[in-house]
Amino acid sequence: HAGSFDLSYLRCLPNLVVMAPADENECRQMLYTGFRHDGPACVRYPRGKGPGVAPVATMTALPIGKAEVRRRGHGLALLAFGAMVPLAEAVGEQLDATVVNMRYIKPLDAELVLELARTHERLVTIEDNAIMGGAGSAVAECLAAYGVCVPLKLLGLPDRYLDHGERNELLAECGLDLDGVLAAAHVAADDTKTPL
Repeated sequence: HAGSFDLSYLRCLPNLVVMAPADENECRQMLYTGFRHDGPACVRYPRGKGPGVAPVATMTALPIGKAEVRRRGHGLALLAFGAMVPLAEAVGEQLDATVVNMRYIKPLDAELVLELARTHERLVTIEDNAIMGGAGSAVAECLAAYGVCVPLKLLGLPDRYLDHGERNELLAECGLDLDGVLAAAHVAADDTKTPL
């Protein structure tokens, strides 16, 4: 249904590498990575246009299961998946937050997630997938598996079918536009005593 559940149903399949590109070039490199990988892999990208990043001519296989820190900030870390990365960067600039292009839903970059949990007061995951069973859930499972307790806010699609419509309109309706994510992240950054 408009790709709303892709990450949730793909994440539970054993041995499957699940990637989500932040832009056009990364999509191309991920397709190459999947082709070079000795096993099943998928690249989940949204409908519509990307942010306009020009593809690099050289094809490079990305390291499997490794995220990319796009910005180092303080207090709050935004863990963004796929098309939500540019939005997270805009929010991160305003809040001086760390911004991570997670790249992989499976395998998740557990090492980086644990480092962020140790060095930040709060974590926020941002995805354009259902929250239930999605990428943010993978982060929560990772933290639980290692017994790490840190305030974590999951931003994504609600537990219902969305109406048909333009992608940006539907995301805004779910609070996944600049105003919605900024408001949720601002609360997470400022409110260090009240649970999210």
